[in-house]
Amino acid sequence: MAQREPVPIKFPPDEKLAGLYARVVELAKELPGVVESRSYGTPSIKVKRRLLARLRSEAEGGLAIQCDFMEREMLLQAAPETFYITDHYADYPMVLVNLETVRWEAMPGILEHGWRRVATPALVRELEAR
Repeated sequence: MAQREPVPIKFPPDEKLAGLYARVVELAKELPGVVESRSYGTPSIKVKRRLLARLRSEAEGGLAIQCDFMEREMLLQAAPETFYITDHYADYPMVLVNLETVRWEAMPGILEHGWRRVATPALVRELEAR
């Protein structure tokens, strides 16, 4: 079956945000099954069609990424200038990341934690076999 082209981006990020997001995509692609996609007209990263993260280019530009609630609380307390939520995300297992202030050495771990929430067991085994 031929792969469909993703829908066009309705809310393209500015040049600076696009560069930061490109770094996120590069890191995420180190994980099995990761593909670039679209979500709500914005750039996103998916694993087997399940949302891992999306760039909120229609709003303030944060990266919304999968995250369990306990980890989210720890991140919000540890670095409130980098990790935050909006009312919309209060009941979702996601956290918003300010890509301008995030410690980039922490991003691979943040991405992997989110990836493990959406990856299939086979993909997790693939990563662990590396």
